[in-house]
Amino acid sequence: MTAASPGPAFSVHDIPFSVSGSWFDISPVVAEKTYAEDLHLVSHQNGMHAVLRLVPADPATGVRAETRVEATPGLLRWTGTSGQVDLAYETPDTVRLRGSGGLGLAVSAAARTLTPFSGTYFFRDPASGGHVFTSYETGRRYRVTVLSGTVTATAGDQTLGGADRGLTVSAGEGTDATAEEGGGWEVAIEELDTARPPFASSAAFDEVVAAARGAFADFVQAVAPWRSAATPAAELAAYVVWSATVRPAGLVSRPAVLMSKHWMDKVWSWDHCFNALALAPGCLDLALDQYHLPFDHQDDSGALPDSVTHSEVLHNFVKPPIHGWAFGHLRRRLPAPLGTAELTEVYDRLARWADFWLTARRAPGDRLPYYQHGNDSGWDNATTFDPERVVVTADLAAFLILELHELASLAAELGKEGESRRWAGVAEETRSALFEELWAGDRFVARGAATGDTWSSASLLDLMPIVLGEHLPAEIGSTLADHIKAHLTPYGLATELTTSPHYLADGYWRGPIWAPATVLVEDGLRRAGHQRLADDISARFRALCETHGFAENFDALTGTGLRDRAYTWTASSYLLLAEAHVRRDGH
Repeated sequence: MTAASPGPAFSVHDIPFSVSGSWFDISPVVAEKTYAEDLHLVSHQNGMHAVLRLVPADPATGVRAETRVEATPGLLRWTGTSGQVDLAYETPDTVRLRGSGGLGLAVSAAARTLTPFSGTYFFRDPASGGHVFTSYETGRRYRVTVLSGTVTATAGDQTLGGADRGLTVSAGEGTDATAEEGGGWEVAIEELDTARPPFASSAAFDEVVAAARGAFADFVQAVAPWRSAATPAAELAAYVVWSATVRPAGLVSRPAVLMSKHWMDKVWSWDHCFNALALAPGCLDLALDQYHLPFDHQDDSGALPDSVTHSEVLHNFVKPPIHGWAFGHLRRRLPAPLGTAELTEVYDRLARWADFWLTARRAPGDRLPYYQHGNDSGWDNATTFDPERVVVTADLAAFLILELHELASLAAELGKEGESRRWAGVAEETRSALFEELWAGDRFVARGAATGDTWSSASLLDLMPIVLGEHLPAEIGSTLADHIKAHLTPYGLATELTTSPHYLADGYWRGPIWAPATVLVEDGLRRAGHQRLADDISARFRALCETHGFAENFDALTGTGLRDRAYTWTASSYLLLAEAHVRRDGH
């Protein structure tokens, strides 16, 4: 294991404290855009649920103590005038907490009301000696075991209805002498299913911290060995990805990088591609797991789900078919070539996905597929969809063309020459239709699938066919590049022209800067020969992340992070662009 430094400091208001594999985090963010005064244990099983409130307390009075919170990978610390409380993950489902210098800790149920269908029940278990909270929302139990110190108060033991429930721990003679000398008190909190043997400490607290830091340091070295002073946010980006990773559970069939361990705690079926690409050079298996996870839930029509999480797979929308583009890049980034069986699995899954768009999403006699709603595009409320929602768009055709080319290449590699020719032919037919039907001489238009009406918008979505890169006629590529320049602000690519009457600073896809659009446009520009503009876009986005973090999206005119502040595809996009910058410039 790599000898580990403390790593980058971060605010738990922006980035939750967690470790790879865990389904819970420690954070004040307890629901969408909802920040509590205290840190909570927040589980993401069966949804996002704040289960336990963790409050440093004056041991004499039990009153909440004023503290400041500091976090680095591996260690979370509350510091007050009379002492400190430390928290570290021993395993993905167990945290250890240690208090010293006169601070105690109150652990209580976040929900005060218990009904037959909701809330948290609390009792002391005679078999294990632990204090147990059982949560209706997560369907899990949370066991607190005192390793040293004294339980100075309990409340709500076996109580029904509305009540405070929990325990307070402070220094004193405890049940066991496992805490280090001078530690004051120590407890373990486990997230478990039904039962397990009484908790037994496997290491001293400082060893637990060192192990967590070492695991993160190993991950950073695997995914960002190229990092330097020229890429100052690389370690924190890696932490966002590492700490948002969960082990297989429920409907999550593989180790998965959630989009966030805040409220965006799902895997959406295009977001995962960017995480797979960032992980590919150093974490081959984890990268492939990210790529395949939505395909594990591919339905009989060949469609991917909209999203996957612990207890829910949604099929009411889909996401754009960027998966051929993504797999082509993924293969080139992997440290070792994939075998025939692995390539065959990808080919079969991609083929079914392409067939979905060519059959279920093409009107009779039409050559181009359509979206049924802006959500299908991933650009939920982009102004492209203002006139109509069931729409034939140029970005969709472009992504499908790239997927068809990737299928042709894979088929040839697998000895399926007839299928390779078929896919190549469909790719060329779709490309011809794109230019003949949607290119209006100086821009691409969208077309209502039912009405046949056409229109253009001030959305960057209309310019996304730049992803075709080398497959674009040079004059069209240059025209798109000129339009893309108009979307540039000092911080990056606004998704709606800032001069548009529909521009909204916090308008989701109607203005803010987004990571996936940035990566796709930057890559397409490079492949179309517009290197200088691609360099500029990369530099602005990297500077944005280095200054404002890894939010879901950003105000295009101020750079301020918006919505969920710990979004993995943003962190992964930074890693991708930073690595490419380093390798190009030799830093």
